[in-house]
Amino acid sequence: MRRNPVKQRLSEGGYAFGTMVFEFFTPGIAQIVRAAGAEFVLYDMEHSGAGIESIKLQMATCRGIGIVPLVRVPTTQYHFISRSLDAGAMGVMVPMVESAAQAREIVAMTRYPPLGRRGAGFGLAHDDYESGSVPEKIQAAMARTLVIVQIETAQGAAAVAEIAAVDGVDVIWVGHFDLTNFMGIPGEFENPKYLAAVDAVVEAARRHGKVAGFMPVDERWARTYLAKGFRIMAYGMDLMMLQQTLARGLSVLNSEAGTARAAQ
Repeated sequence: MRRNPVKQRLSEGGYAFGTMVFEFFTPGIAQIVRAAGAEFVLYDMEHSGAGIESIKLQMATCRGIGIVPLVRVPTTQYHFISRSLDAGAMGVMVPMVESAAQAREIVAMTRYPPLGRRGAGFGLAHDDYESGSVPEKIQAAMARTLVIVQIETAQGAAAVAEIAAVDGVDVIWVGHFDLTNFMGIPGEFENPKYLAAVDAVVEAARRHGKVAGFMPVDERWARTYLAKGFRIMAYGMDLMMLQQTLARGLSVLNSEAGTARAAQ
């Protein structure tokens, strides 16, 4: 089975940078972001409306090009997690994690017995349709699967130390918009309450040997959160980056056209 270099690099104290896909579930998107330097691509199922068929196709486009495919599932339910992994995801992100018990349940869904309750299916997409030793595949699958839990509520932030202590959780990821919403301070990313929660996530991750994760939407946020101690980041959103770049280009064109008309 293919290994997960992102998980290995993070376990060695390194960094991993990629991006998120919400809208452009196209055949070329994995190669496009890989050519830009992304180490992983995180496909969203929570807000995008993407189903498992779309995810399976995207996992196939990641095969053989040297990029790690990850999936954010919509919620803590077995069929979303197990099917994403069986489709070929090398890790899952689960939103709205609020307790250690929920985190343990998530980990169990990503592990085969006796460590968990993931159902066995081999010679399928996740092991590249190859034959081979089932016990070796089980060990390889569990070793490569990156488990990301999102802290997105006040309750989750209050329990982050206990969540980070759960064996099998690899990344504690701040869901910044939802976190401010559930704290009653929507969009206030400089609010002391929000910043204290962010610091608590970084400290919990550090104390328990986990990695703090974040999605910066611009270069300023990237620098700021990197300095805070976040080591895995999905830079931007596909639709936002297209929209912003297009808006800048169109602004230049309209400005230059206006100047040209004025000179006539």
